[in-house]
Amino acid sequence: MSVMANPQSTLATSLAGVTLTGPIISAAGTGGTATELADVLDLGDLGAVTTKSITPEPRSGNAAMRVTDVPAGMMNAVGLMNMGIEAFLGDIVPGLGDRGTVFIGSAAGHCVEDYVQVAAAFDSIESLPLIELNLSCPNSSTGRRFTDGPAELAEVVAEVRAAVTGTRLLVKLPLLFETAVPMAAAAIEAGADGLTMINTVPALSIDVHSRSSRLGFGHGGLSGPAVHLPALSMVQRVHSGVARDAGVPIIGLGGVRSWEQAAAFVLAGATAVGIGTTLYHDPAAPRRINRGLARWVRDQGCASIEELVGTVTLG
Repeated sequence: MSVMANPQSTLATSLAGVTLTGPIISAAGTGGTATELADVLDLGDLGAVTTKSITPEPRSGNAAMRVTDVPAGMMNAVGLMNMGIEAFLGDIVPGLGDRGTVFIGSAAGHCVEDYVQVAAAFDSIESLPLIELNLSCPNSSTGRRFTDGPAELAEVVAEVRAAVTGTRLLVKLPLLFETAVPMAAAAIEAGADGLTMINTVPALSIDVHSRSSRLGFGHGGLSGPAVHLPALSMVQRVHSGVARDAGVPIIGLGGVRSWEQAAAFVLAGATAVGIGTTLYHDPAAPRRINRGLARWVRDQGCASIEELVGTVTLG
């Protein structure tokens, strides 16, 4: 009689030197500020929980409607609504200990100094061993995004890296095509310890009856099943093009609903897999996906899911 390996030991993985009990991670902004998911699931089912993106000052966000369902996914234009770093440190951080999971602090802002300020504050928090830079927000002083080009990206990553000495640094990238590998390389060269990809995809949903956008802000970010295959492609290209040789892990993020989709990210080159939109309608998904992944690892004749990272054959 075959005996299934302990799912926890089978799925344990190292993300930029931080040990996770499993590869499934909640995406930033999909579970409240930090610990609210504990109301609907066991946080121990998540290898890590990513906080809401935090800015130096509190932000009230965009006007309603902020979220809308669309075919094959959802759109949001929340506008980085958050309590700000001071309230986060005072109200949230004391409750992060002893939760059975790892927390990743998500930092956002409109200028380099914003990212440095938030990341430096995160760096002093023992319960936040990883920092994720959400670099998809417009730069308010220039109108550009930090992901417009390698130079812009490298600037903010290097400045944050200089300010952060005790915490691993992840850089979250949007969906990129021809520039995916050079942008990832720029982040790594500037000091990134890991990469997260992809962020939501810019999109527009229109109500043809009212002749208006369905989101109060107009355009928004598309997430869910519609973005899974483009995200998978980017993970594979970045892993094979630069991350594998650099020894830099990737969090694959986009449209995961099943263990098969999570496994596809692993084969493409992801060390960990983020889920977001799925949590809104299926909070039991992390446990279900973990069970499927554990069976898959066993069926592949492997002792650890880490053996399967980046092993897809193309063509």
